[in-house]
Amino acid sequence: MPTSHQSSLVMLVLLVLFAVIHSGGAALRTRAEAVIGPRAWRLVFAAASIPSAVVVIGWFLAHRYDGIRLWNLQGVPGMVPLVWIGTAISFLFLYPATYNLLEIPAVLKPQVRLYATGIIRISRHPQAIGQILWCVTHALWIGSSFMLVTCIGLIGHHLFAVWHGDRRLRARFGDAFEELKAHTSVVPFLAVIDGRQQLAWREFLRPAQLGIVIAVGIFWWAHHFIGTAAAMVRNSALESLLG
Repeated sequence: MPTSHQSSLVMLVLLVLFAVIHSGGAALRTRAEAVIGPRAWRLVFAAASIPSAVVVIGWFLAHRYDGIRLWNLQGVPGMVPLVWIGTAISFLFLYPATYNLLEIPAVLKPQVRLYATGIIRISRHPQAIGQILWCVTHALWIGSSFMLVTCIGLIGHHLFAVWHGDRRLRARFGDAFEELKAHTSVVPFLAVIDGRQQLAWREFLRPAQLGIVIAVGIFWWAHHFIGTAAAMVRNSALESLLG
């Protein structure tokens, strides 16, 4: 295999490992919580999931332009605002404030809930929609074969998560989930358009949503340093291999 494509293979392996850890942990949640409790399981899950995500992100930053440059649209008029607006919207879907933030570090007891408000009215699986939109915008900007492989892996995992998530919620909540499913859609705004759902804009006026907007601003600012960070990751990896 050409050296230029080896990083794509590594990325695919890393994404598969992350998917196994993340979706596998979700599948084990009910049985694991019954044995060690919700808080302990959340800490175990986070200890495995977060480092694997950090490795994936680090590898992506270091190798995003690897492989073949399939297209280059960076000079197309309007491309910069299109990518930034699309990316900002993707974060509003990826981190939709449908959970209690204190449950993430297990400060509060983690619970599985059915949500039918806020962004769930737009899409029942906002994280999948956000990830797809993030992939589309970044693929348009970067245009490398490595980016294409990354997008295939990420979108594939999230499409699986749509099926897997519905399956787990159906098993846990039964008819209550079927009622939610009947009034929502995976495709954004589809349930609104066909009359099964109505938007309530006040549900989006929450402090956590403001936090997401601030985070988007921080990410925009941090992009100025991505080149430096990527070079550091590359150099560190080379030193590990050579040393």
